[in-house]
Amino acid sequence: MPARSLEELSRQLQKIDFCMLQTKDETGAFSVRPMSNNGDVDYDGESYFFSYEQTRKVSDIERDARVGLTFTAPPSLLGKPGIFLAIDGTASLIRDKVQFKAHWVKDFERWFPEGIDTAGIVLIKVSAIEIQYWDGEENGRIPLAKHESR
Repeated sequence: MPARSLEELSRQLQKIDFCMLQTKDETGAFSVRPMSNNGDVDYDGESYFFSYEQTRKVSDIERDARVGLTFTAPPSLLGKPGIFLAIDGTASLIRDKVQFKAHWVKDFERWFPEGIDTAGIVLIKVSAIEIQYWDGEENGRIPLAKHESR
């Protein structure tokens, strides 16, 4: 039984804006880039990220939907180490403006100037299979039964 619950990890994720999204390129090599969740975290095992359609990460996901996310929170003011999260998941691409609207925040206009009507926009949904965490005092794994395992 994990020492932390998914609810506890959700509260931690709300404090972390950026993560690293890992995909595999056409040669099988890892390709990693930062992505922002912009606080869109009521975490139930699914993460959402906006991107342009014509990017390597999208073509990587179309070829191989297996992805990884890593999140890191800094140490607390009291000196307690931050938390590290590694999420093993499956990505899917959403092209539905209703879903865009559900996950949109105004700050995205920096990258997508026409909002959800920006040409070539896509929403990447990452469904977690398993979450691993470390916080300097404890570590654990949370398998998510609602998602297929590999």
